[in-house]
Amino acid sequence: MIKRVLVIGGYGNFGSFISRHLASDKRVQVIVAGRSLEKAQKLANEIGAEFAGVDINQDFDAALQTIQPDIVVHTSGPFQGQGYDVARACIGRGCNYIDLADARDFVQGIGDLDELATKHRVLVVSGASSVPCLSAALVDHYSPQFATLEDVDYGITTAQKTARGLATTAAILGYAGKPFKTLKDGNLQDVYGWQDLHLRKYRKLGWRLLGNCDVPDLALFPKRYQNLRNLRFAAGLEIPLLHMVLWVLSWMVRLRLIKRLDRYATTMLKLSFLFDWLGSSNSAFHMRLSGKGQAGQSKSIVFELTARAGDGPFIPCMPSILLVQKLVSGELVQTGAFPCLGLVSLNEYLEALGDLDIAWEETLA
Repeated sequence: MIKRVLVIGGYGNFGSFISRHLASDKRVQVIVAGRSLEKAQKLANEIGAEFAGVDINQDFDAALQTIQPDIVVHTSGPFQGQGYDVARACIGRGCNYIDLADARDFVQGIGDLDELATKHRVLVVSGASSVPCLSAALVDHYSPQFATLEDVDYGITTAQKTARGLATTAAILGYAGKPFKTLKDGNLQDVYGWQDLHLRKYRKLGWRLLGNCDVPDLALFPKRYQNLRNLRFAAGLEIPLLHMVLWVLSWMVRLRLIKRLDRYATTMLKLSFLFDWLGSSNSAFHMRLSGKGQAGQSKSIVFELTARAGDGPFIPCMPSILLVQKLVSGELVQTGAFPCLGLVSLNEYLEALGDLDIAWEETLA
């Protein structure tokens, strides 16, 4: 039986990749949706999908009643300022819900809908993205090699020429210079967004600057991996000048010279494109896991993934695609509401990236 999959923001940076990929699956009827009916129609005609004008802030429940989807994939961020109205509407209509949220509180709080989702026998998954899906899949994969896993240090360095939108920019700027908690020396302590400036040398890309970023993992992992003592997630911009500017601005927010940066997201996004000629289309992800091995020795494993030709943004799209496929095939039968942890294995994730210009390797350090 063909399943109807509504992709909200289906013509955007992430949504368009998801729509294209799912449209090639004969078991799926994709409905490309968003506030711009023209953009939705253009992509839908190109990939052989249906289209719809949908605004999640206006009569969304009525739109669901008209479209009658079996699964909804919500890609329209930023999720930092959203509530759970979309997910609640999906539950009420009896359709499964998946989002690509990377907002800490949003993903962590999705469990508040668990009882309602279970009652209506639907699946509600938040954070079907690089974090926490890929990051948790990595820890789950490598943790059996440790008697005690104590430290996880990981991050993403973006490509300057990568496709980027206003929602992602606003989300990043929203916590620049703002405090948030992460695990340090066994306790939750405050760090500040885009600070703790440090360098890391990537095997295939060279040196990149990184700084603190707030992600759902920082709240979820201390509960999931209870022996952890240190947890750090960082991200960086390819062009050092732009990263340093953001670092300086984060200090201005921290010192309360500027209240918040996300109000300038539109201007800063436009300015960032002026520097594309200085950058590349290559990005990377890394994770270093450290602790005690099974024989009691000190042990560290480093996983590094490199994406070229602008394929980096497709990495966050894979979990939602895989979850849709699992729902369609009947492999995934869970109901309830929870973050995207333990639903996709590392091998499944990497296999799904096989057709892209993405390579990975692991080393003992």
